[in-house]
Amino acid sequence: MSSEISPQVQNQVAQIQQVQQQAQALAMQKSQTDVMIKETEMAIEELKKAADDAVVYKSVGELMVKSDKNALLNDLIEKKETLSLRIQSIERQEERLNSRFKQLQEQLQSMIESPNDSN
Repeated sequence: MSSEISPQVQNQVAQIQQVQQQAQALAMQKSQTDVMIKETEMAIEELKKAADDAVVYKSVGELMVKSDKNALLNDLIEKKETLSLRIQSIERQEERLNSRFKQLQEQLQSMIESPNDSN
């Protein structure tokens, strides 16, 4: 048995590493989106506590712009829904990556267990 790693095995390992990197990137996106959802939920709760005639401001880039409480509340609720959809999308991508990762692992394992079959 040769101690060299076949090009097929090297390619398989590279694909596994790429899937792992993609999974890490998705985990980071999911974490950031979760934080944004929590911040949005806190803003919604605080806004709900405010009086109907309270003066509220909306952040627009570097500016704070006076806004209507109900309009701002609707904007925040819509933002939360959009972020929740993003989380669902990320979770679907994670599932596909996990499936691909398992498939690649199984293929690699079979290549290692029977190296003569892959030549």
